[in-house]
Amino acid sequence: MPPELIDFITKYGYLAVFSLIFVQELGVPNPVPNEVILLFAGYLASIRVLSFPLILAAGISADFIGTTILYGVFYFFGDQIIKHAPRWLPVEKIESIKQKVAKRGGWGVFFGRLLPYLRGYASVAAGLLKIPPKKFLTSVIVSAIIWSGGYVIAGRLLGEQWEKLASKLNIWEILAIVGGAIILIFYVIPNIIRKIREPKQINNNFSE
Repeated sequence: MPPELIDFITKYGYLAVFSLIFVQELGVPNPVPNEVILLFAGYLASIRVLSFPLILAAGISADFIGTTILYGVFYFFGDQIIKHAPRWLPVEKIESIKQKVAKRGGWGVFFGRLLPYLRGYASVAAGLLKIPPKKFLTSVIVSAIIWSGGYVIAGRLLGEQWEKLASKLNIWEILAIVGGAIILIFYVIPNIIRKIREPKQINNNFSE
């Protein structure tokens, strides 16, 4: 991560983390992925430079608020934006993700928000599809807690090991490992447990 960004986060703390994540969730490009910022913020919490509960709140709220505004923009003005799309707007990619989200509705938004590179597009697609705000907000707040909260927790758990890990792996490898672990812990394992329990519940119902 650039030294200037490290200094900015260290100096301005919660405001820096919130603003960096918020701006990127609005769709404004940032040379450093939000996941890296959250990992670093979690690391700062581990060494008591920042408060863990406050940095957790800052990350989750910035994620939720930023992507909700992006959804709102495309909910109300999406057709005009696509019709007069600037060259830098990847319309084909948006249409592709839009079709995938359309098949799953709220679940499509939820899954999309858990996938790197697709998170913002999932919110754009939800706005274009006019997915009801209540369904969108429910999906997004849960995904924000899992994804943003998960990276902050991972950064805190890694602690000083963060620097050692960063020296051995490039940042994309770290994000892939941590992101995969978050999805495994918060989604895959609970689903497996639920499927294992379902036959038992069915058998209990028959026995009654």
